[in-house]
Amino acid sequence: MTATGPRTGDPGSGIPTDALPLPLRPPANRVDPRAIWWWRLSAAPVPLVLLVGQGVAWFLLPAVPWHGLLVATVVLTVLWLLVGTLVVPGLRYRLHRWEVTEDAVYTRSGWLVREWRIAPIPRVQTVDTEHGPLQQALRLATVTVTTASARGPVRIAGLDADAAAELARRLTETTGRHSGDAT
Repeated sequence: MTATGPRTGDPGSGIPTDALPLPLRPPANRVDPRAIWWWRLSAAPVPLVLLVGQGVAWFLLPAVPWHGLLVATVVLTVLWLLVGTLVVPGLRYRLHRWEVTEDAVYTRSGWLVREWRIAPIPRVQTVDTEHGPLQQALRLATVTVTTASARGPVRIAGLDADAAAELARRLTETTGRHSGDAT
């Protein structure tokens, strides 16, 4: 379940508080602080490759017609690199939240477009952990909770690797206690 408007059950939202058993609320937990470095390092390669290409172009292209345009593209690429590695990861860290209760998995993500998701525990089909090369180097992991939702899986990225393994174990145990067909 996703929401983009006023919180469900809030006064003035038009939806009675007792209409939904799983209220949309801010999840309690932040991701691991090392996720900031993961996001920084993940954002750097594309603008850095562009800067190298622009540097090569600077020396290979004739000086007169292209250098003004090339300087403008270098400035824009440097701004992209600085914003993508210094500003955005900090915003993502402050905004990304997650929480698992006996009833649901709650996530909030996004820095420009925010997404709040609730995956009811009885709807959980699989729980996976993922450790990419950069995540492994930083001892981080992503937990993916697959449900019968058309919106796709709920992902909690940037968790400590040990905490992710414990979360996957706990979620598997919790979903095993609920009867139903997870559809």
